[in-house]
Amino acid sequence: MEPEINVGIVSGSELRLVLHHVYHCASTGIHAEGPQTFSLTPGGKIAWLGIEHDVVDLQPTARDCTFDVADVTIGVNFHWERRETQKFTGAAKIIVEGDKITLVNHLPLEDYLMSVISSEMSATANEEFLKAHAVISRSWIMAQILNRDEKGMSTPSCHATDHEIIRWYDREDHANFDVCADDHCQRYQGITRQTTPTVRTAVEATRGLVLTDENGAVCDARFSKCCGGVFEEFENCWEPVHHSYLTVRHDDDDEQAYPDLRIEENARKWILSRPEAYCNTDDGDILGQVLNNYDLETRDFYRWHVEYTQQELAALIKERSKIDFGGIVSLEALERGTSGRIVRLRITGTKHTMVIGKELEIRRTLSPSHLYSSAFVVEAGQPDADGLPGRFTLLGAGWGHGVGLCQIGAAVMSAKGRKFDEILFHYFPGATLSHAY
Repeated sequence: MEPEINVGIVSGSELRLVLHHVYHCASTGIHAEGPQTFSLTPGGKIAWLGIEHDVVDLQPTARDCTFDVADVTIGVNFHWERRETQKFTGAAKIIVEGDKITLVNHLPLEDYLMSVISSEMSATANEEFLKAHAVISRSWIMAQILNRDEKGMSTPSCHATDHEIIRWYDREDHANFDVCADDHCQRYQGITRQTTPTVRTAVEATRGLVLTDENGAVCDARFSKCCGGVFEEFENCWEPVHHSYLTVRHDDDDEQAYPDLRIEENARKWILSRPEAYCNTDDGDILGQVLNNYDLETRDFYRWHVEYTQQELAALIKERSKIDFGGIVSLEALERGTSGRIVRLRITGTKHTMVIGKELEIRRTLSPSHLYSSAFVVEAGQPDADGLPGRFTLLGAGWGHGVGLCQIGAAVMSAKGRKFDEILFHYFPGATLSHAY
């Protein structure tokens, strides 16, 4: 039986929705249509139509009911962050979460997937690529729901002392819905993005199809924009659990032709070169399949660089970490994962030294938004008047965590004529295709 899911869309002290056609609130018996405003009262209730409510649950009365939400932030804390108005189908539930009210969209899983694969990439992408993404997006959301039901909320995601903080970011933030609508989980922008017949065909052709592991469990099928040439392993980005299907491989025809990028010398050589890989492409037609309009603003994803002056880097790290390191003496990779992504980074300053990880914590500490990835090497400039490096250059590889499917690599594979199952088994070795419903 097809599951139904709850997606957290937006939170704030006030929410404005425009209801197209009639919605019914079962708890109050109210029928509503048109512009609606919901605000948080000082007493922690939801004010709507002059009445205080604990929850407002708006159910569509017809199949063609939709609602618009203004000022939805997409790409939260990433370099493409912006606001837009989005349109949704399904039910709208407004709940109180702490000091905010939150809008939750309730809808069938397959309808959710129609939006996800149109939001994560272009709806005009190659059909085999879209089929592959429909399977992994379906697998991922089902794995999250099943894991939550079996284990409750996930394990603690932070280990901290005075001189080390190892943190990873997963779905434990979400207690009142299954997933959020942004890059933290999967991009879901309702029916805002155009859904094409190809998207519909891809979802319908793979209906209920998921990846399963050697024990028959639904795979926690992760994906990122660009692995940088070699896949990362799950445990180097999130909780210390190994998944056999999320393992190291070269993103190329010769899947085993890669160096051990956990070794610093190998990682430096790899990152400073441009090895052959599916995701090493500047083909505009292929990139247009993966990258939506705001993603296309990023073109230097396979190999990239960022430069900071001493003053810029010291101020940035202080702002992002809330720790005054003083002048920055060095940035040193202590541990790398299988893709060359840094898992543990030592920041040495004139006032403080600390080890940070995992990859997303590193990315957010060393950028006003997020670095493209934590697969980078550091080149320090000539000493300044204080004897500290006057400039730091970060030379990096890939975009995102690099675990599981590499979206740009998968798009290249589909352009080469590979079928969706070939794509999936390249990125999830040892996995099996099974019908969940």
